[in-house]
Order: sequence, then C-alpha cells, then structure tokens
Amino acid sequence: MSSDRRHIEFTSKDLQLLRTFKKCLGLKNKIGFKTSGFSEKKYPRIQFGNVMLYNWLIEIGLMPQKTKIMGAIKVPDKYFFDFLRGYFDGDGSCHSYWDKRWKNSFMFYTKFSSASKKNILWLEERIKKLINIKGSLDHLKKSNVYQLKYAKTSSRTLFSKMYYKKDLPCLERKYIKFKKILNT
Repeated sequence: MSSDRRHIEFTSKDLQLLRTFKKCLGLKNKIGFKTSGFSEKKYPRIQFGNVMLYNWLIEIGLMPQKTKIMGAIKVPDKYFFDFLRGYFDGDGSCHSYWDKRWKNSFMFYTKFSSASKKNILWLEERIKKLINIKGSLDHLKKSNVYQLKYAKTSSRTLFSKMYYKKDLPCLERKYIKFKKILNT
C-alpha cells in the first residue's frame, strides 16, 4: 500500500500469484517489473489505484509499511480460511521428512511467518478459536521473524479448511506440494 493513500502495489517473485491476484480483482493493468532496494534483480509487480479499496484495507487493519507493526485483521469468520489460504500463499510454507529416529515416521509441518509478533499471535488465536487447533510459536532471531507451526493432524485440518472446494484461487505450486505431502 502506497503512502499516497490511493495506490496498491503487489510484488512477488511468483508470476502465477500475480496473475491470480489480477484475475480475482478483475484488473486490466499490465504486470510490470520493479527493482528491489537490496539488489539489481527485477521482480514482477502489479500496481493500481483504488481509493475505496485502499480505505477499506486500512479499516480492516492493513497499512503501508506494515511489516513489523501489523496486528489483527478484521476478517469475518466465514472468509477467514480464504484469507488464511492467501496468507499461506504469501507468507506460508509446508515441509516434510522421514524421521530417522522411528521407522516409518513421516513428519510434516505447515508454517506461517510474520515479522510482526502481534500479527502472528492474532493468527494463532484466530485459528484456535475457529477450529480448536494449537500451533507452536518460534522467534527466529537471526531473521527476526515469528513462525507459527502446525504438525501432522493440525496440518491436515488446516488443509481441509483452506482448500474446502476445487478451483479456489491459490498458488498452485504450494497447493500441489501440500497435497503431495498429505498423500505420502
């Protein structure tokens, strides 16, 4: 969100995510490229102006330069898992491995990350309230990021809630990876 209180910009290394965003919002704008302040590398982005959407995003808890200060987002319960799917697409991950300590022990986790402790605590509380699962919270001091992690059974529950029907807008590579892990 731009500080001009009008423009919204979405930058991602993942072009498919930008295309999905563009389609969901019915945007006609072209996807361009932007250089990062940290490197010369160019990343895909889409930018558009919409004062009403901008003001609504402010009302629900988003803001410019939100990274470390964002707190709760006002998302109605009926849309929360659609929101969570988008959160997962942007700041989530899943991974799995065979645990060598126990024969036939396949471990997998779903993770959500945020630089804002208030935001990740809100996320943990909201998930617990809605589906009664508890995650574990870590502070990765090296990167100063908070990570909310869910293990096997909870990951299965999260998957079924986030992907509750076919053909929902999502980042396909994460969906495919998550589904493959669950099918192992």
